[in-house]
Amino acid sequence: MDRKHSRSVKLNDGNLMPVLGFGTFAPNEIQKSKANEATKIAIDVGFRHIDAAYFYQNEEEVGPALQDKMADGTVKREDLFYTTKIWSTFLRPELVHQCLERSLKKLGLDYVDLCLIHAPIAMKPGDELLPKDASGKIILDVVDICDTWEALEKCKDLGLTKSIGVSNFNHKQLELILNKPGLKYKPVCNQVECHPYLNQSKLLEFCKSKDIVLVAHSALGSHRDPNWISSDSPYLLGEPILKTIAKKHSRTPGQVALRYQLQRGVVVLAKSFNEKRIKENFEVFDFELTPEDMKVIDGLNRNFRYIKLSLYVMPLDCLFAFCNME
Repeated sequence: MDRKHSRSVKLNDGNLMPVLGFGTFAPNEIQKSKANEATKIAIDVGFRHIDAAYFYQNEEEVGPALQDKMADGTVKREDLFYTTKIWSTFLRPELVHQCLERSLKKLGLDYVDLCLIHAPIAMKPGDELLPKDASGKIILDVVDICDTWEALEKCKDLGLTKSIGVSNFNHKQLELILNKPGLKYKPVCNQVECHPYLNQSKLLEFCKSKDIVLVAHSALGSHRDPNWISSDSPYLLGEPILKTIAKKHSRTPGQVALRYQLQRGVVVLAKSFNEKRIKENFEVFDFELTPEDMKVIDGLNRNFRYIKLSLYVMPLDCLFAFCNME
């Protein structure tokens, strides 16, 4: 099943993005080799959209998985849609190209299909992913995000990435780029936390009005890394309404949560390193939620965010920038 004939959305630059993607982020306690195994399983199951990032620090494992699946004939390079992201310590324009080149070297690829600015917040450049001062606060940097965008446009012109976009941006931050004088390419997508407890309806409406695809990360709300997520956070897949709808369709709550996004016109990422769940997460194209189901799930919205950078003692004046308020 190649990308041209799989279920894809056409981006505003003419490229195609599969509407269901496989997320590769894993907490530190999970062995890096798991990313390799899970990515190969995902490709075997049918996933062609692989979402990763420099920050995840496992592209050295994900890359060989892609190479293995191309070598054994399962896929060709053009069948795959690979996303990476420019991390916050590389947002100075002179560092953007360097970050992307590092990812490409780890992956063993000549280009990625999509490169995103990981977050609209710059941190002190250097080898530390999360540079902190003596009191444990993140050390920020002052960078004009429009300058970062121009550097990313140059990476596209060089053929290092086919498409460019952003992640964790709110509509005002998107407008900074969209209204930038001399804009050459507008973002093709905005990847944000999005699930039934945070349905991002206003941001989705804004993105659609600008021909920007909304991509949902944390769509299953199942990631429980204590570095990012409070231990008392509600368990989305245990939500009684999702369980009731899932039972009606003979599906799992996770499948319902993914299908919900697809029917809203959202590209959705599913992350799991469990073979059974990876297979289940791909089985979302052969059933449909009713309008009543969709309305009930819409009603679950409580503007609740699982991912809270405040757990890293980030200064309050920059929290708003990351948290993607509508």
